[in-house]
Amino acid sequence: MAAPAAAPPSPVESNSEDSFAQEEEKDQGGEGGAAAPTRAWFPETFLFEPLVVTDASGAATVPVRVPDRLTQWRVLALAHSRSGAQAGAVTSFAGTLPTYVDPVLPPFLRAGDTVRLPVQVVNTTDKEVVAALKVDVRGAQVEDGARTVKVPARGSAVALVTVRAQGAGPVTVRASLGDTDAVVRDFDVWATGQPVVQTRGGSLAAPRTLSLVGPADAQPGSERVRLQVYPGALGVVRAELAAVERRTAGLDLAADAYALLLAGQAPELLKALGETPDAQALKALSMVAGQRVLRAARAPSVDVATRLAEAALAHPDNPVLARLGERLVGTVAKAQRPDGTCQGGEGWTLQRLLVATADCARTVRAATGTPEGKQRALAFTARSAGVFERYLPQVKDGYTAAVLLAEGAVTGSVADALRTRVRDALKPGADGTASLPVEPGMVRADGATPSEVEATAMAVLALQGDAKAPLADLGAFLLARYTPGQGWGDGQANRVGLRAALVLFREPLPAQVRVTLARDGQTVTEGTYDAKALREVLALEAAAPGSAGTHTWTVRAEPAVPGLGFSLSLAAAVPWKREEKGGLQLAVVAPKEARVGQLSDVRVQVGAPSSLPLLFQQELPAGVQVDPASLEALVATGRVTSWDVQDGALSLRLAPRAQGELMQVDFRVLPTLAGTLQAGASRLGVPGRPDLASSLPPTSWAVR
Repeated sequence: MAAPAAAPPSPVESNSEDSFAQEEEKDQGGEGGAAAPTRAWFPETFLFEPLVVTDASGAATVPVRVPDRLTQWRVLALAHSRSGAQAGAVTSFAGTLPTYVDPVLPPFLRAGDTVRLPVQVVNTTDKEVVAALKVDVRGAQVEDGARTVKVPARGSAVALVTVRAQGAGPVTVRASLGDTDAVVRDFDVWATGQPVVQTRGGSLAAPRTLSLVGPADAQPGSERVRLQVYPGALGVVRAELAAVERRTAGLDLAADAYALLLAGQAPELLKALGETPDAQALKALSMVAGQRVLRAARAPSVDVATRLAEAALAHPDNPVLARLGERLVGTVAKAQRPDGTCQGGEGWTLQRLLVATADCARTVRAATGTPEGKQRALAFTARSAGVFERYLPQVKDGYTAAVLLAEGAVTGSVADALRTRVRDALKPGADGTASLPVEPGMVRADGATPSEVEATAMAVLALQGDAKAPLADLGAFLLARYTPGQGWGDGQANRVGLRAALVLFREPLPAQVRVTLARDGQTVTEGTYDAKALREVLALEAAAPGSAGTHTWTVRAEPAVPGLGFSLSLAAAVPWKREEKGGLQLAVVAPKEARVGQLSDVRVQVGAPSSLPLLFQQELPAGVQVDPASLEALVATGRVTSWDVQDGALSLRLAPRAQGELMQVDFRVLPTLAGTLQAGASRLGVPGRPDLASSLPPTSWAVR
């Protein structure tokens, strides 16, 4: 019926704003005076009603809370009758006040900035207005915040207020105009220093105590702590179902196979984890993934067959996919050599051959629903078991040992020996987790180098049931590196990662969990979540002043939940230092005299070894916008290959230079705020080469 709605402010936000307003009203004189109504809710859109049933005359009433934004609102209404007739209408209404105040705030400031913020007062009446204007700021210092303004009829006036941002953190501004209007807005002050982040992780199976050392020279207000809670098995399954179809659709065969496998296994997985499957959504995913897989399976190689067979067999009710799965398994079974190995070719190492043989063995065992299939799997497994026993002394790395165990290719004394090798290869992390590193030269069956996350997932599958294995620490490493959009990597990594997550965290989540973070026994932040919220990635964040030196941090969940992992990050900003590594030289010349609303020139001078592609990054002052035309001109000359501008930052990719050539690029900027503004650091580097870098400390710009 109308534009999509933004959620109203949470109780915490409303209480904070109301408290700020109440304090300012007391400052204005007594409890008995009339208070200006405070505006603090400013969504861009605020209503979406997809189903409104009218009465017999076609009329309906929809209660609406209109935001505090003073603007013209557009309403779109679409309707249809029971017989199918359709119609629509667009109308609008104005949200305004006779007189109102509007502070013009930047999206951010940097610590150390002194700016003159414009505060606009608008009078829509036919009479001149004389009223008291007061601007209060929390989180920064304000000068000239109280005065009397005179606004002509049908006119406006602008007052400039000086704000000094001494340290990083949130800033709240309250501007009031007598007893007619008041508005509360906020923004953040960013630290100007070099970010320093320490991260620790673990499982919420029990209270976890960690030691973090904060920098002694952290800039005021920059110390912050962030606790992220990662979902258990149900959260991972739901996140994967939401994202799997969008990942490299049609470009990554392993990803398509994984999508089809997940669609087939999801109903059983969701029911086991206490969730009701969405049959229609899973059917649609199966159809899309099935079409992609069928195209790739017309003339499959053994490698392709091992990727697709298990996914096709996960759909026994689909006769096309079921027959395809049987055919693919037959292709793999026939590829086994007389010596028991599977696949292989010129240039293959023994390590890759063993991993590929284990992959083939898992594929053949996936089709044991018929007597023929069982006999085929027994024969293949028996021959391949001889291979692994014969070459056991050559399996010296943890990843290969983990694959052979995880794919169920070995048993008995061979499995015991391989488990020992996996445990010995595990690496404890500084963050309290554990992982399985991948030694140089180790590859998967497809020839790709596995990531440490994928290897760790293999270790979880290999060591399940092993009382000596640190499964909780391995699981914490696995969950802490999961992202809902990308999962754990490519299709192969996601298949293994999901299997490992299901092994580790199959227990259902409790109805409610309280998570607490404490430093040296004092609570820093806490939150209570229900089971629905715990299916997503959660974050608790708070300021952490006084974290310099060594402190003990405790993460606690009540009740304890083995199926949830956490990642704790302590961040701070320390003063930048000039740095030159690998022969890279950088100089940045800021505008000598910048003025609000006028374009100014910035010059960048670069020296570097020849034939290197360079990346230049400049943290811009608050309110400074880059002129796109000047950047496009640099691209046209060939000195810049591409550029990117975000809030407070500019990135330029510079073309390689000839031997001994110095590069100079000039671009233009447009300041929109007056004052003394911090520009942030300047950096020059070579993508993928951390040993080649140059940086300049932040500088100040004077803008009139």
